[in-house]
Amino acid sequence: MESEASRYFSIELLKWYLANKRVLPWRMNRDPYRVWVSEIMLQQTRVDTVIPYYERFMEKFPTAAALAEAPEPEVLKCWEGLGYYSRARNLQAGAREVLSLHGGVVPDNKEAVAALRGVGPYTTGAIMSIAFNRPEPAVDGNVMRVLSRYFCLEEDIAKPSTRIGIEKLAASLIPEGSAGDFNQALMELGALVCTPKSPGCLTCPVMMHCEGRMAGKEHILPIKTKAKLPRPETRLAAIITGSGAHEGKLLVRQRPESGLLAQMWELPHVLALPGEGGVAKRKGRGKAAAAAATASAELETAAASIAEAAAPAGVGSLMDRHAAQADYLSRMLSAEEGLLVRPTSWWGETEHVFSHIVWDMQVFRAEFGFWQQQAGADNVDDAAVADESASAVQLAAETAPVYGLPEGKAPANYRWIGPEQMKELAFPNVFVRILRDYWQGLD
Repeated sequence: MESEASRYFSIELLKWYLANKRVLPWRMNRDPYRVWVSEIMLQQTRVDTVIPYYERFMEKFPTAAALAEAPEPEVLKCWEGLGYYSRARNLQAGAREVLSLHGGVVPDNKEAVAALRGVGPYTTGAIMSIAFNRPEPAVDGNVMRVLSRYFCLEEDIAKPSTRIGIEKLAASLIPEGSAGDFNQALMELGALVCTPKSPGCLTCPVMMHCEGRMAGKEHILPIKTKAKLPRPETRLAAIITGSGAHEGKLLVRQRPESGLLAQMWELPHVLALPGEGGVAKRKGRGKAAAAAATASAELETAAASIAEAAAPAGVGSLMDRHAAQADYLSRMLSAEEGLLVRPTSWWGETEHVFSHIVWDMQVFRAEFGFWQQQAGADNVDDAAVADESASAVQLAAETAPVYGLPEGKAPANYRWIGPEQMKELAFPNVFVRILRDYWQGLD
């Protein structure tokens, strides 16, 4: 019965796919580079969202060589809005490997493809099967859900051993000579019919032998351990307006070269750490670290005020909370960045969800003051302070910059921009939304 069900599954699913497959831009041909780009973009992202990004990306970077030779900021700007920006960096790094090691052509070799930066077992299987029609499984969440239901597999799909077992099962189901179409058929069934919450069993082409449906478990399969909930963080951001030569412009900064949202641009912001009178400490050196440590001590009262005002209440308490947050924001920008600003009003709030963090972004209008001089570590006492600071908890993969700037000169990672510069610089979605709404509000 099991082999009959397996044969039935492979034959009927492939027939259904060939008759009903969606017309998608990455299915226009089997160019391995095009397949590779599409599979990276589709990770954690809906097809409808990916299509316009894919078309723009392929127009700008039509070959692996074109992507390899492009400036990284240009690649990130083209990726802006898709999120998970490490995907773009790894894709470009992989393209550079293809250029240097394989003459710019994605190789027809499983081991060589798997060795490319950012290419895991699923992407390897997708490229080898779709582009080269090799009988390799391509197992993602859709495929694990379909096969768990069809064969009534009750093992936890979050476990690596379960994934390995499903990969072997998927490989055994591939019809000879049809690896690419069959793997895409599996993905298509999971995306359109065998969906996570409302499986369309009555329209499923392989429902007759689906063991999960017959056991009445289609709504509880697959079994998956619940992921850890992302931790909440309150971020206080400043829309800093300029004057004089910078009239009509806003101050933005570029994030460090590594870590969360590396090298992307953003509004200056700080982490608010309410409760227990505690204030976030950052790593650093010399007087910059000492200044941050001193500010932390001074800000315990402000942090406690934020915590006390955090519970929803009347208008008065909300105004008090915003006032405490604005004060905290200005003090921490001064201590951590050497940036003096004067918050003038609360502008709004928004939320940004990462896989491991949820940012509650409280945004304030502020007027630029000046840059204060910050000196680097130059004596034993400063180094001792730096050692103490380095042992403190570091949050959100951020490090404090080290300053040695003449008064009035901005750090190299800060820029004044107008709306036109939004076309050049890559911003995370949350700041794209804030800046777009700000500029539109001025019209």
